[in-house]
Amino acid sequence: MKLTRKAVLVTAMAGSMLGGGALGVAVFGANSGSAQTTGSSSSSSASTTAPAADNGAPSGTFKPNEDATHEKGESAQREAQENAGQRPTVP
Repeated sequence: MKLTRKAVLVTAMAGSMLGGGALGVAVFGANSGSAQTTGSSSSSSASTTAPAADNGAPSGTFKPNEDATHEKGESAQREAQENAGQRPTVP
């Protein structure tokens, strides 16, 4: 193979690698992620917010919310599920 053809081939390969890398960064870069964040803030340090609904499989063990204000509005079915150590499926 002639030296000129090799140089053209090497230049084309290097250019395609750089172009592919730049395209990969543009498409899959750090800013393209969509992590869920909470946008609300409260001046009261005692208030808590419920975690966002998770569409995937639950990880870890379920821990029921036994706060008195939470228990007031809870249905009997939900309380029974929590007492059984199940992740509640009813409101």
